[in-house]
Amino acid sequence: MENLIYTQNRKISSAYIDSTVKLGIAHAVNLVQDNMTECYGMLKCDGVTYRELNVFWAFTKIKVKFEKRPAWRDEIIAKTFPASASGFRANVNSIFTDIDGNTLYTANQEMCVLDFENHRPVKLSTLPFPQENFPEPVFTEPFEKFSVEFSKDDFAFDQVIRSTMIDMSHHMTNNEYIKCALNAFTDDFFQSNEVKALEGHYTGECKEGMTLSVYKHDCGNGLYYIKIVEGEKKDGDDSSDSKGRNVFEMKIEFQKA
Repeated sequence: MENLIYTQNRKISSAYIDSTVKLGIAHAVNLVQDNMTECYGMLKCDGVTYRELNVFWAFTKIKVKFEKRPAWRDEIIAKTFPASASGFRANVNSIFTDIDGNTLYTANQEMCVLDFENHRPVKLSTLPFPQENFPEPVFTEPFEKFSVEFSKDDFAFDQVIRSTMIDMSHHMTNNEYIKCALNAFTDDFFQSNEVKALEGHYTGECKEGMTLSVYKHDCGNGLYYIKIVEGEKKDGDDSSDSKGRNVFEMKIEFQKA
C-alpha cells in the first residue's frame, strides 16, 4: 500500500497565494491536481504514458474540505494516492498537512479514462493502473447530486475562453472552471469569508473561443451554488435550444473569517 502513496514537501510561494496572503482556493485545487499528476507519474499511469496508448484522463468530480489554508512561506506535506478503481472510474485521495502533521485540507477526485479517437470510456483493468491493495482513504464523504434551480437573476458574467486557458488536450483546463466559478465573488467577499468546502462537477468539454455564462445562486448561511453554461443565447428566446449546455457545477461553503 505504501508504494502507492506519493509524498512531497512543498513551500507555499507567492505564486500560490491570493489577496488574503494565504493559499488561494483555486491554487489549493491546483496543488491537488499537481500532486495527483506526480503520483500517477510515479505509478507509470500519467497523461504522458497514456497518450502513448491513445487514451487520456478525464476528471468528472472533485471534492475538497478545508481545515486551515496555509499562509505564504508555510511549509506543507502533500500526500496523494489512488483510493479505489472500479470499472471505468478511479478515485484519488489527497491530504495536505503542516510539518507537525496537522491536517490543512483533504480532497477526493473522481476520474475516468477516455479513448482519444471516439471519447468513449476505457476500462481501467485494461490499462496500467493499480487494481488492489489501496491505502486507507482519507476522504470518505460521498459526492452529491446538485438540484438547485437557477434564475436569470443569478447571472454573474460571461467569459470567453482564451488560449491560456487551454490544456494539452486542447480543451479548457480543469482549474480554469474553478477559477471562473470563483470569479463570481468579489475580492471584498474573500477578505471577510473563509472557505470551508467545495465540490465541483465537470459535465462538458469546452474549447477556445467559446463563451461561458456564469451563474451564482446564494442559498444563505454561506452556501452558494455556481453553474457554468456554454452556448447560451440572451436575446429573450426561452426555447430549449437557447439555454446552452451545462459544462460545470460547483457547491461552495464559506464561514466568516
